[in-house]
Amino acid sequence: MAAPILRGYGRGMEQGIDHDRIWTAALIVIGDEILSGRTQDKNIAQLASWLNVQGIRLAEVRVVPDRPDAIAEAVNILRARNDYLFTTGGIGPTHDDITVDAIAAALGVGVEHHPEAMAVLERYYATRGGLTEARARMARVPAGAGLIPNRVSGAPGIRIGNIFIMAGVPHITAGMLDALTGTLEGGRPVVSGTIGCWVAESEVADLLRDAEKSHEGVSIGSYPFFREGRTGANFVVRSPDAALVERCLADLTRELETGGRAVFPEGI
Repeated sequence: MAAPILRGYGRGMEQGIDHDRIWTAALIVIGDEILSGRTQDKNIAQLASWLNVQGIRLAEVRVVPDRPDAIAEAVNILRARNDYLFTTGGIGPTHDDITVDAIAAALGVGVEHHPEAMAVLERYYATRGGLTEARARMARVPAGAGLIPNRVSGAPGIRIGNIFIMAGVPHITAGMLDALTGTLEGGRPVVSGTIGCWVAESEVADLLRDAEKSHEGVSIGSYPFFREGRTGANFVVRSPDAALVERCLADLTRELETGGRAVFPEGI
């Protein structure tokens, strides 16, 4: 059997940080267009991948409509039970971009035009028709907030406490995440390894459960598929402990092979 390839998703953390602590984040996706199906959200996957690199786990995601009460409720719940909270959507120049107002209300603060954001927008729109009243809305922040640089379209994201308010457009969100890289405190990097097998996952459900139970500290994800007229599944083992991932994969492989099934390192 070829050794499975382990993939690291984290960076080396500073000395003194508690590497065993699990740092978590939540995401609120804001927008009626997401809930209606007109727009397919792409920010969940890219945020989850980026957080893994920072040693932070995306623990939960909530999609809410463009309603101030729904946004505020979600913000106050999720910011309280996670280390970090990200929001995407609703910070543009139009009347229905209400995220800033809703989050300010949730925090019990006012809304103000951030002077640095105003300066950024004035420079950006100097050759694009000037800074109109509508465009100036993108400089509005909850009182006391800081900015997240946006090198893509000028209008910055917003950071207040453990909340990060970001654009809904995926490539703009990606630029804001790039600006935040390395600035958040996180834990140990998450490592993953994958094996695949031509088997219905229902046939090995007990085996997967027992493997996860006997290797405390790992999580095992099962991802079934149907290809070439056959049913198969890939099994992904994740943990901050690379050695533990490797042991679990080896034991899981041995059990599958003992049952007469061929195992494919790295998945099918």
